[in-house]
Amino acid sequence: MTSNARRPEAARIAVFAKAPVPGAVKTRLAPVLGADGAASLHAGLVRQALASAVRSGVGPVELWCAPDESHEFFAACASQFGARLRRQQGADLGERMRHAFETVLGEGAALVLIGSDCPAITPGALAHAAAALRNHDAVIAPAEDGGYVLVGLSRRCEALFSGVEWGTAAVMAQTRERLAASRQPWLELPTLWDVDRPEDYARLRREGLLDEVLS
Repeated sequence: MTSNARRPEAARIAVFAKAPVPGAVKTRLAPVLGADGAASLHAGLVRQALASAVRSGVGPVELWCAPDESHEFFAACASQFGARLRRQQGADLGERMRHAFETVLGEGAALVLIGSDCPAITPGALAHAAAALRNHDAVIAPAEDGGYVLVGLSRRCEALFSGVEWGTAAVMAQTRERLAASRQPWLELPTLWDVDRPEDYARLRREGLLDEVLS
């Protein structure tokens, strides 16, 4: 059930990202790009996500880092984009997202959270998501692969982050079930695509986005 508490007026954007360590990121693209090339693509996607977050004008931008904030790439991102560095905490993606939302909501702000895999997320889409949180408890953008590429909350909804089969095609369906069961008023945005597999990389090139990501 939702509470009658007033929703926060301020909002922030969080970008979740792993350090671009070869062999540890975009591993499904390594057969096409090599470990170093996959890591470079990942770094470019992180920078693009941060640039879109800044251009959205929503509010402060936070870069939530894994495994921690110590990699020099994160320091460079903080300097370039003015992002606050924070450490992801939790045993799985659900726990890490829950921790981020509890932290920011506890600081009195709504939060729109994105990963670094979706070059199709525009500054306008981020602004739309943040605006939606003035009237909805949650906002979410599904991914074509059955997951989601954006989630925002103006109130806590712990049910969203437990018992979900992360990394599978069931994530969005399970998330809808949890939102409905908790009676959280939510807005669902248009479905987008992310970059994980060789066919996604081919699409990135085909749609003319690769140069933008790597610039």
